[in-house]
Amino acid sequence: MFDFEEKLIPLDDWITQFIDWLVEGYRWFFQLIKWPVEVTLSGLESGLLAVPPLILILVITLIAWRVSGLKLAITSAVTLVFIGLLGFWEDTMITLAMVFSSVVFCTIVGIPLGICAGRSDRFEAILRPILDGMQTTPAFVYLVPIVMLFSIGNVAGVLATIVFALPPIIRLTALGIRQVHPELVEAALAFGATGTQVLVKVQIPLAMPTIMAGLNQTIMMALSMVVIAALI
Repeated sequence: MFDFEEKLIPLDDWITQFIDWLVEGYRWFFQLIKWPVEVTLSGLESGLLAVPPLILILVITLIAWRVSGLKLAITSAVTLVFIGLLGFWEDTMITLAMVFSSVVFCTIVGIPLGICAGRSDRFEAILRPILDGMQTTPAFVYLVPIVMLFSIGNVAGVLATIVFALPPIIRLTALGIRQVHPELVEAALAFGATGTQVLVKVQIPLAMPTIMAGLNQTIMMALSMVVIAALI
């Protein structure tokens, strides 16, 4: 009776019907979500491609030198020149624009959510399984519905990258807020600080190293995901 040779629960058909219903009935909503991502991505692409390659190489080299030293600066310059000689300069700028766009939206969305999760146990309990699902679900599983909802193109790739790269900055922001010593918060409150002042002047500054670690992880995950997302 239960030989499992035939499909008894057509879950794939139900999901397909649900996606089709979303596309047909709520196209306006998904276009509304798509618009700011598309504008940001187009602006970054145009800006990066408008700058002469040699000037951009010089700027990136100087930034690398100031941030990390001469070794990284030389490596960056040689790598960018090599990319240009291979004829992949335009593709590289488009990839950078996708990464920057993803990181911008991850930061805008992730830090406020992380702060809320760090200050509320209930909100963190609601958010945790969602983040677990985002981190454990294979990328290709949500690439398909994203393409169906937002159509093929770089914008869909950026949205998929946002889904993939968002959890680290949320988790580490929440961790940083929770790691602030309660005595410091109590001292600020004792001196008459409001909840907003405690957050802005005590918790966020002390949590900044952990928040920056989350941003670093988000950038790394965006770099790894954007290569796959570019296939769509």
